[in-house]
Amino acid sequence: MQWLTAAKSAGMQGGIAVIKHHDGFCLWPTSTTKHNVTSSSNANAKETNVPRDFAAAAKKLGMKYGFYISPWDRNSPYWAEKDDDGNYTSTYTNDVFFKQCAEAATYGDDQFEMWFDGARGGSGHYGGKGGKRDIPNATTYYDIPNLRDSIHKVCPNIILWGEGGEARWIGNEAGWAGETNWAMGSGEYGDEDGWQWHPGESDAKATTKGWFWHEGEGIYSAERLFQMYLETVGRNATFILNIPPDKTGKLPAQTVNRMKELGQMITNRLGNDLAKNAQVEASATRQGGASVSYEAGNVTDGDKNTYWATDDGTTSASLTFTWDTPQTLHYVSMMEFIRLGQRVKSFTIETSEDGTTFTRRGGNI
Repeated sequence: MQWLTAAKSAGMQGGIAVIKHHDGFCLWPTSTTKHNVTSSSNANAKETNVPRDFAAAAKKLGMKYGFYISPWDRNSPYWAEKDDDGNYTSTYTNDVFFKQCAEAATYGDDQFEMWFDGARGGSGHYGGKGGKRDIPNATTYYDIPNLRDSIHKVCPNIILWGEGGEARWIGNEAGWAGETNWAMGSGEYGDEDGWQWHPGESDAKATTKGWFWHEGEGIYSAERLFQMYLETVGRNATFILNIPPDKTGKLPAQTVNRMKELGQMITNRLGNDLAKNAQVEASATRQGGASVSYEAGNVTDGDKNTYWATDDGTTSASLTFTWDTPQTLHYVSMMEFIRLGQRVKSFTIETSEDGTTFTRRGGNI
């Protein structure tokens, strides 16, 4: 509960718990391997079930939740195992990885994401055999199309990240996306002409020494984390901020406090929607139908299911917001009706104090 409470205080809408990383150790009582909590020498650890408790906490807090399950398993003797003819066997995929994903899916059919890291091999224990192993093609080896279909039958609204092929790694672990970030293609910027809807997710560390907790680690300032927020969420990417618990299983006090500070900063700087009090005019408006309107006022009505639009042949248009008294603006938030895809290619922001002379703002973005 403490992990998600801290995340919620930072303005986060959900969390993804790492229940199995590359070391192969499973933080729930799985039937797929003895390398799990039930083999612990600690009585409390034997009763641990992170996906069960994480899902329950998320539901209690009204948050989204999902799980990280590493496809690469440095402990399993079956990972990248080959038969006598040198062909990869399907034992790991069918009897270990698929079953682990299926077990995770049972902890809630309303999961929003299952996170598959892109790591594809290296040195490991591999059941005591040691050495270095790799696979040539993760999609084929893990039979991703079959896995995707199987998981979606249980969790219809889930997104399979990374190797799952339904959302993409933004291309760095530094908390930024390209200033132009298309939801098609790959990498920081995407591809305007990409054929597949493949939105970016930007993962970054809140702490200074690694993805897992380290003795003596620091935490980035709220100002730096807010910058990450602007350069990910503000650039059409999902922001995944890593906050590792320490050896006690709890988030350190400095992390909890910094998350609250970040949340307050986001609220104070972005929480006052001045557009709601403005008169809005559009240079062009699409003609409405019998039960739908595309008028300019839709952009400030607070309803995500309504929107302003122009005729199909119109490729350039403007919205003008006017207030009765002068306003001080620091940030402008613009969104598209994403159900119809990503269609706005560029924009400019201009301000005026007299309604006649306009000054361009926002640099060269």
